[in-house]
Amino acid sequence: MNIKDAVVLVVDDDQDVLVAVQLLLRTEVKKVLVDSNPENIASILKRESIDLLLLDMNYKASINTGNEGFFWLNSVKKQYPRLPVIMITAYAHIDLAIRALKDGAADFVVKPWENDRFLQVIKDVLKNKESKGVIQKAQNEPFFDLIGESPAMQEVFLKIRKIAPTDANILILGENGTGKDGLAKAIHQLSNRKNNSLVKVDVGALTSSLFESELFGYKKGAFTDAREDRKGRFEAADGGTLFLDEIGNIGLQQQAKLLTVLQNREVTKLGSHEPIPVNIRLICATNLPIRKLADESRFRKDLIYRINTVEIVLPPLRERGNDILLLTQHFIKVYAGKYMKGDMTLAKDAEQLMLDYHYPGNVRELQYTIERAVIMSDSEVLQAKDILFSPLESPEHEDNHAIEATNLGLLEKSAIQKVIEKHNGNITHAAKELGLTRTALYRRLTKYNL
Repeated sequence: MNIKDAVVLVVDDDQDVLVAVQLLLRTEVKKVLVDSNPENIASILKRESIDLLLLDMNYKASINTGNEGFFWLNSVKKQYPRLPVIMITAYAHIDLAIRALKDGAADFVVKPWENDRFLQVIKDVLKNKESKGVIQKAQNEPFFDLIGESPAMQEVFLKIRKIAPTDANILILGENGTGKDGLAKAIHQLSNRKNNSLVKVDVGALTSSLFESELFGYKKGAFTDAREDRKGRFEAADGGTLFLDEIGNIGLQQQAKLLTVLQNREVTKLGSHEPIPVNIRLICATNLPIRKLADESRFRKDLIYRINTVEIVLPPLRERGNDILLLTQHFIKVYAGKYMKGDMTLAKDAEQLMLDYHYPGNVRELQYTIERAVIMSDSEVLQAKDILFSPLESPEHEDNHAIEATNLGLLEKSAIQKVIEKHNGNITHAAKELGLTRTALYRRLTKYNL
């Protein structure tokens, strides 16, 4: 739907917000209606043909949980399921945003907003008005190569949707095997550069002598084996996305050269003095924790700031709860099809085994475990005995470690249950007593199926 044809209703108890939105939208939309009382929403929707509702999350200054906003959101969606709702909040808590999207909101904006960004959100939501909305729909489908319904992964997906359409440099953090490659592909596919190349370089594997020639290119005769001119990876990615994997493993000398290119947005080939401008979107990834990157004896802070406009942390699989079974079922389907095994399923004892394992190799280990199980199984139902985890990921003290981890997990699960019961299910109070953030507590609730 075109924004010029839209009738927009804004409900917020802050008169300044109502005035600001009216001024912003009066020349952009067909009609703007405002109201400070959410109890009037139902009568307005009966009286007027509304195309978009902008709804505040909080109506009492002393209460910042967003519960009132969720109440009115759910009330509206019951009566008008196809009416897109954008939630407005002054409190940019990621768990509130995730809950709003799960409850049916089309998007959310944070006060104070940038006018251009606010208008773009409205345009995007109206554009998708006739469907369920791209954001809502994507939550129930594989996110390109990424699959997950856990709060931790929904937080990742939310960041991707916000960041991907921009040209911001992104640093992806996460253990080996968590899916950093797939995340980089998803960002590229959702970006404005999706029709151009995504070029990946494992810079951690490049020797210092190959670093410049691979990234910046070279002229014929620049060194002994340079028999012809060759483009570097920066040039190959011009107009598209350059993905530098294992960025944390390059030396200080290479870091200085990379920083110069990123600052000037131009490369100079080996054997040449002529700079070549490049237009790339940069994504970097590393399995190093951010605190190790912050050690200047190992990594330049000025380079971190250059590559890390926004960071996304991929959670380890052991913290993703039932995502383990979602991924298991996905890989069973993939490999059953590949090896012509028909429709295969997972037995209950195998499900529990998958949930109990701690996955030091993360998603990659799970994938190869399921592939091996599908190949070796003679049945259409995978049993626990068919699931053999790789000894490559298991140190000699694996058994003792697993027993210890299981015992600690049971203790943590029991403590969480008791505290939640004590506070009658109030997550905010329970998280406070446990010394956790709400997001961290939600992750553990998913992990322990509470």
